[in-house]
Amino acid sequence: MLTDRINTLSESITIAITTLAQELKAEGKDILSFSAGEPDFGTPQVIKDAAIDAINNNYTKYTAVDGYPELREAIVNKLKRDNGLTYATNQVIANNGAKHSLFNLFSAVIQDGAEVIIPAPYWVTYPELVKYCGGKVVEIETHDTDGFKITPEQLKDAITAKTRMLVLTTPSNPTGSIYTKEELVALGKVLEGTDIIVASDEMYEKLTYEGEFTSCAAVSEDMYERTVTINGLSKSVAMTGWRFGYMAAADTELIKATKKLQSQSTSNINSITQMAAIAGLDGSADADIAMMRKAFIKRRDEATVLINNIDGLSVLKPDGAFYLFVNIKEVTSDSMKFAKGLLADKGVAVVPGVAFGSEGYFRLSFATDIDTIRDGISRIAEFVKEMNS
Repeated sequence: MLTDRINTLSESITIAITTLAQELKAEGKDILSFSAGEPDFGTPQVIKDAAIDAINNNYTKYTAVDGYPELREAIVNKLKRDNGLTYATNQVIANNGAKHSLFNLFSAVIQDGAEVIIPAPYWVTYPELVKYCGGKVVEIETHDTDGFKITPEQLKDAITAKTRMLVLTTPSNPTGSIYTKEELVALGKVLEGTDIIVASDEMYEKLTYEGEFTSCAAVSEDMYERTVTINGLSKSVAMTGWRFGYMAAADTELIKATKKLQSQSTSNINSITQMAAIAGLDGSADADIAMMRKAFIKRRDEATVLINNIDGLSVLKPDGAFYLFVNIKEVTSDSMKFAKGLLADKGVAVVPGVAFGSEGYFRLSFATDIDTIRDGISRIAEFVKEMNS
């Protein structure tokens, strides 16, 4: 007998489509997958070397639940250097990827009836975690016409006496949109005088192409006190499989609570990953990040032009991350049907917008080589032309 709580969860559509594409490819079919949120680059050598050194120096035992002291110091230093945020080592904790950070956070602060405001489109995991913890999702709808960003007025209208948390993602998965400092200040003013927590997912921080990245917690003292910053190294230095994320908060009791939960679930994260992560945090891999960012910009620019040249499709050029969130409303209102047909007919895997809470779009990851991008978008053009004929 399964619990009601586990039965509220839905399988990740992103993972499901990625897995299906892999299975079809293994069967020998010609499949181009743009569904996974994973850089195609290898982990930088400096990080691999740090891991090898950690193994050779016997960093193979249990560690403190929240991470080695030197790792937490590296997190603190990174937040100060890159984001202008001052934390002590007892205000940060290392987790098994940012998804684990979010699970621990939501578990610690969301209970039955609590409302969580989530702008749509959103990363698929947010609403599922809220439901799992007994909370209620309050969506704020956004569109390409408004840059996929909520306004202070929308936020104000969504807040009730039951609102416990606002989830912000900047740069966004799936849209690549980034909130400016001025926009974050305006949202922060709406929250003043409330006890609403801001969960700020900043996983794509280093993959910012236009403008300047601003951390939510850095815009005011009030936002610093209420914001829990979630970040990691999966995207910026291609460490997806290493499972490293972290959480930072001014509220030491909150960090202590998530540490307590982690102590009874996973305990410490992989000890080798911890030592390798230091090299990803301290600037040692900055040249590798710059190389990847340059490649992503080139891919983004060409992919945006190619998509916008297809009759019936349109897309905003994203300011960050490595996704295009393509508008297909002139072609169809059913993004799931579109994605399934595209995979079956043309061997191209994308994620339907409905998975992100926004019907009439699909997400295409450009974290792959330029030739594959050109081939894939050419197949998409053929598919759309056939749909329109």
